Amino acid sequence: MIYRKKILTVILLIGLAFGVYFVYMFSKTFFWDNTVFEQKKVYVFINEGDDFNEVKALLTPLLKSISDFSAAAYKKGYSTRVKSGKFVITKGSNNNEIINVLRGKSLTVRVTFNNQERIENLAGRVAQQIGPDSIALLKAFLDTNFLKVKGFTRENALGMYLPNSYDFFWNTTAENFRDKMWLSYQNFWIEDRKQKLVDLGMTSLEVISLAAIVQKETQKVDERPRVAGVYLNRLKRNMKLQADPTVIYAMKLKLKNFDTVIKRVLYEDLEIKSPYNTYQNKGLPPGPITMPDISSINAILNAENHRYLYFVANPYKPGYHLFSKNGKEHNKNKKKYTDWLNRNRVYR
Repeated sequence: MIYRKKILTVILLIGLAFGVYFVYMFSKTFFWDNTVFEQKKVYVFINEGDDFNEVKALLTPLLKSISDFSAAAYKKGYSTRVKSGKFVITKGSNNNEIINVLRGKSLTVRVTFNNQERIENLAGRVAQQIGPDSIALLKAFLDTNFLKVKGFTRENALGMYLPNSYDFFWNTTAENFRDKMWLSYQNFWIEDRKQKLVDLGMTSLEVISLAAIVQKETQKVDERPRVAGVYLNRLKRNMKLQADPTVIYAMKLKLKNFDTVIKRVLYEDLEIKSPYNTYQNKGLPPGPITMPDISSINAILNAENHRYLYFVANPYKPGYHLFSKNGKEHNKNKKKYTDWLNRNRVYR
């Protein structure tokens, strides 16, 4: 009898030990703090196509025990159902909470871009902020069928992307990003702006191409409507635009180097053969030479009404220009500027 009691006691103790061990392991695996980082929260970015091994490699520096996380992930079925996206893990989180976050809804990110000279630059800039890489984005931006249906060409495709800040899920696709930009472009051209297009006798893409030139000509927002008025006056008179920024763009295209800094356009540069050279070709270039911001677009739509046909940089008021109504006045202003360049040894 005593022997039987001892056996029962041993069995109970063993069972209790297993029970305590099970509770301990269960709690440790699912409900104990498993974070090791010092910040209040960290962001985790999981790429489309990443598997569980890649997630573990990503989390290893952030967790006390990757093996406990793995055990919990297998139990909860996360290991075979990895989701891409941007997720936030807070300090003190247990594995149960971490896994619930990772299989929940991806966070949004604020995507910002401006002043991109080419569609390739835009793809690179956006790729720094969302999941798709620049190759996938560029492919979506220049998709032949998309451009044809929406009325764009490879040369003017940049005009669809209006500089601003936009909210996206980090794991959005390249196509979804492009399509949202198309909707934003449509929403920008409200009835009031469309009426101004009619008044100008221009299309939205023509306005954007001209706005890009105006933006390159002056960084002074308050001067842009006046510069816009000059170019609109030239277009009305069927004059060549003769915009130095278009020559610079043509030179960069020829050199295949958009990091080149050109401070002064020489007479020999005006002879460059390019559809972007508005000294050689009448009308607008094939597409925008940069991504104009909203102030530049509005400068075209609300251009100053005047009779100026020429302008040159004002050496006495940096950033601004001297305007003239005829060639004689312009030559006087140009001499002031070239003399200043020569005095300051600005040769290229």
